[in-house]
Amino acid sequence: MKKLKLTNHSYKVVLQSFKEWLSILGYSTSTIYHSPIYLQEFFYWLESKGINDIRSIRREDITNYYSYLKQRPNESYGGALSKASLNSHLGALKQLNEYLKKHQSKGLSIHLRFEKTEKLCSTDIVTQSEIKELFKATVYSSTIEHICLRDKAMLVVLYSCGLRRNEAVQLNLNDVFFDKERILVRKGKNYKERYVPLNLYNLDILEQYIYESRPQFYNSKGHEALFINQQGGRMGGQSFKLRLRAILKATNNKELQEKKITPHKLRHSIATHLLEQGAAIESVSQFLGHGSLESTQVYTHLLKEISI
Repeated sequence: MKKLKLTNHSYKVVLQSFKEWLSILGYSTSTIYHSPIYLQEFFYWLESKGINDIRSIRREDITNYYSYLKQRPNESYGGALSKASLNSHLGALKQLNEYLKKHQSKGLSIHLRFEKTEKLCSTDIVTQSEIKELFKATVYSSTIEHICLRDKAMLVVLYSCGLRRNEAVQLNLNDVFFDKERILVRKGKNYKERYVPLNLYNLDILEQYIYESRPQFYNSKGHEALFINQQGGRMGGQSFKLRLRAILKATNNKELQEKKITPHKLRHSIATHLLEQGAAIESVSQFLGHGSLESTQVYTHLLKEISI
């Protein structure tokens, strides 16, 4: 989607202003990044239909665009867009509607409901033996050794620490406290900070990455990010997804690959494993950075499903 180039100047202006508006209102880094990308596709589609004025968008145009989204292929995994992806696109349109109304413009006529997504189920959980496979596969996930070590460190923060993908992206070097055996998540959901504990095994992995692997990346001394890419910048969320896919491929385990593991599924997995091992739900909730116990209770139901 990012490759779609707009030619309409007014759409370009709205897109930039919309992104700034999201930032001013304090939306998450992930929303500020992704919502404009979803709208860029919407504007590109409008251009293809000869609709070049945002004020002339009709209700049926929104409906037709949503029908197009339901039919277009998923660029990452093939097949159709998931219900979650469709909801993300629709959410961006609703945000645009609010933006337009706040800027004294005619709002969009959106009469679409969010798709009902399936509840988290046991097949979304990666077993502990499969987690071990993923860690072992980091030895072969790249022909470049320092990338392999970075892959292993990435698994530590996504699984062992249960971080959301954006939280992992935003980690800096000084967020790792070896003496306190924990990491500081500064940019959590709703900007809530929290400390996440690390055992010695995982600390050793991070230490090996930071002191042996990370210095081999370009501009490593000039960047504060914990995870940097080969160009010397901060690794983005898409890079995390791609590296996780490379690790999965390196396992040569077809069943594991079919699970289409994402960073969030690793987060679901560690939550379930902690409860399985007898951790208190209050501790798991704090570990995950949930705003309420209700968000964590889904894992207790999931644990019952796994135990049956």
